[in-house]
Amino acid sequence: MSNAKAAALIARAKGLHLPKDFVFGGATAAYQIEGGWNAEGKGESIWDRFCRRPGAVIDGSSGDVACDHFHLWAQDIALMQALNLDAYRFSIAWSRVQPQGSGALNPKGIGFYDRLIDGLLAAGLAPHVTLYHWDLPQALQDKGGWYNRDTAHRLADYAGHMAQAFGDRIGHWTTLNEPWTFCWSGHASGEDAPGLTDGAKGGLAASHHALLAHGLAVPRIRAAAPKAQVGIVLDLNVAEPASPSPQDQTAARHFDLAQNRFYLDAVFKGHYPAELLDLCADILPDIRDGDLATIAQPLDYLGVNIYRRSVMAAGTEWPPLNFGRVSPTGDYTAVGYEIFPRCIHDVLIYVHENYGPKAIYIAENGMATAIETPDAQGTILDLQRAAYYVDHIAEMERARRKGVPVKGYFAWTLMDNFEWAYGYTVPFGIVQVDYATQARRIKFSGETYREIIKARR
Repeated sequence: MSNAKAAALIARAKGLHLPKDFVFGGATAAYQIEGGWNAEGKGESIWDRFCRRPGAVIDGSSGDVACDHFHLWAQDIALMQALNLDAYRFSIAWSRVQPQGSGALNPKGIGFYDRLIDGLLAAGLAPHVTLYHWDLPQALQDKGGWYNRDTAHRLADYAGHMAQAFGDRIGHWTTLNEPWTFCWSGHASGEDAPGLTDGAKGGLAASHHALLAHGLAVPRIRAAAPKAQVGIVLDLNVAEPASPSPQDQTAARHFDLAQNRFYLDAVFKGHYPAELLDLCADILPDIRDGDLATIAQPLDYLGVNIYRRSVMAAGTEWPPLNFGRVSPTGDYTAVGYEIFPRCIHDVLIYVHENYGPKAIYIAENGMATAIETPDAQGTILDLQRAAYYVDHIAEMERARRKGVPVKGYFAWTLMDNFEWAYGYTVPFGIVQVDYATQARRIKFSGETYREIIKARR
């Protein structure tokens, strides 16, 4: 039965036929794969510290070794070639290249990324770099982290240094990955590093300073790498009310204001949503004259991370927003995300119609499963994940055919890794990693993705 299902999925993958110039890649993040947490002069990050807090990570693990990409990067590039990828989206560990988050750079840390970037280019892979994927240097956290306005200036300096070091070879620069998640999960609910539980007030303060950092970084990148494409990656969800009741409609609108519009309106329109400012008037951060003009730098692309839709009902989450997530009947991933392929079509239409970015990349999309083990043939026949990719890419293509300028798609994730507070319990990879031996194995989903890439014309 499973062989018939596998054959049917491969046939569907071969039938997708995206355009020849559409970019397909794999995505990772430094803390989740690199390991080498204190190697060659690397400083401590907030995730290094957070993982040592008892109970912070579900299995008590950390990214100390992770996939040991710090040592095995050449092997991982060979995997990307085997998958037929065009591009690799990865992040630079800020504390590896600038251990204190300011001041002296670490030449050995810069050397690591020099080797990685040169290796990618030699293999015909385009490097897409993210400057900040959640791993703030602990030295900056000790000074207030994202609650401290000065952190925005430190990120801009770091961006300038990186563009100076690598700008001759990198064509795509992302300032921040998912400010909603690292600001709210890290500062409102405490689920992620640095583990602060300051509710909506914390989420808003961290978010404003993170967006300010983005706005300050963009011209620094452009000055050092004038030919580069520069953007930001936001995690977006189309919000739907759980029922037609006015209360549920209000909850869905509040969620949309907080998760989507706070960031999109600021970046593309130069203001925060008035309704959100009114709703949260008592807990707003210090928003100064000129801040929004700084944040609204013209961008070359928007990266969208999309995993699900959000069905909202009136609730008690993060007052005064007061929403609650509802889980409709259906299939769910191992991290509790509804499998709803139409979400990728809907979010692309939403962004295109309301904000009109010049280009859009799906910077992350993928699914978590329970821990997988190879069968007797040594195969990981992850049929559900393979179907997830076929279904979501088909929905993305439906939006592209309606005129949405979506230029590329990055699978989350290239390989199983440290999945933040879930540790190693919920693999997302199209490549399996055996953490005991560091052996890599392409899963059936990886083979299916390769067929989608090969079918372009």
